[in-house]
Amino acid sequence: MDELRLEDIAQRLSDLELATFLSLVASEHCLIETTGDSVNDVAKELALISTHTFGLSYSVLDCGWSTSMEDIHQEILTAEARKHHTRPAYLRTKTETSSNRSSYMNARDRSKSPIPGSHPSENNVVNIVIAKNFNLVDEDVQVQILQLMRARKLATEVGILNAPQDFVFVPVVVRESDQLKPPLKTHLNEHLFISHFHGLKDGYVYLEESEWLSDGQQSASSVINSPKKPQKKSTSVDQVALDKLREASDRVATSAEVVRYIQDIVVFLRLSRAVAGGVSAKANNQFNRLAKLLAPLHGIDYLTPSIVALAARKLFRHRIVVASPEDDRSLQYGSDIATVSRVLAGVTPDSILDGVLALEPPL
Repeated sequence: MDELRLEDIAQRLSDLELATFLSLVASEHCLIETTGDSVNDVAKELALISTHTFGLSYSVLDCGWSTSMEDIHQEILTAEARKHHTRPAYLRTKTETSSNRSSYMNARDRSKSPIPGSHPSENNVVNIVIAKNFNLVDEDVQVQILQLMRARKLATEVGILNAPQDFVFVPVVVRESDQLKPPLKTHLNEHLFISHFHGLKDGYVYLEESEWLSDGQQSASSVINSPKKPQKKSTSVDQVALDKLREASDRVATSAEVVRYIQDIVVFLRLSRAVAGGVSAKANNQFNRLAKLLAPLHGIDYLTPSIVALAARKLFRHRIVVASPEDDRSLQYGSDIATVSRVLAGVTPDSILDGVLALEPPL
């Protein structure tokens, strides 16, 4: 890996690998969108990427309306932590409760202690958590996961969960329309660094190579993406490569004209009548950070308008909240709602970004 340049690494990695790579370097989290037929295979591919490309531990969560935080607690523990894991009292059987009552602390004390068998400062959560259909879970679950994402620590009924520094939470959601339905909660969505839509045509490097594709995807893959000689994976990304990209991004130069271009994009998004929200101060800071991470992957140490535009699409697409005609500001000054509805008809995050990025970039 030391012999490869960052741009060579980028060329060898798939889109899903690049999304994971950028998230690990930035110590942030990413959203993966796909179709209903592909959600299971995308999750499997991400699992294989975690171990084969990055050499990290992972957990795949199958989420739904009934998923509780207790279900997630057990699934995201490392193999070592699971050996010492004890279920909380309300999940144990009557026999277990009566025979072990004296050995358990009450919930208040447990919340201040680590998972049994681990030191308070030891990491007991896997590196990459892949959560299928996470937008379906209850709001309380999303709030607790947000806490783990932000602080990499979470007090639970069975102890304290400690996530490692290289921790990435990856919701894999089904997006069949322009807006995710049901949407992720605003604050959690705000902490997703980038988003990527993985369609069937994009293929699966590891699954196609190992023939682990789901039955429904095997025939489709052979028609749409059928390389005669599957390429063997040989690129792995270690900690040295992560540090190398971090250091390279810190050295990226930015001209005054490009800084103005970045701010123009943010301002135009905020002022767009089609945008009801999502362009926050945090998004603005991450916009500049993502652009500086992308530059070394293109083999340059300065920002260009095209790299800024690419960063805008990856960072704002899942954040933009499309406005409804009823919320249009012009209605306060006499506009007709039927006319406003026609103006906003067919507006999507992609079309909004297309319009804003049509701004004349600096030379």
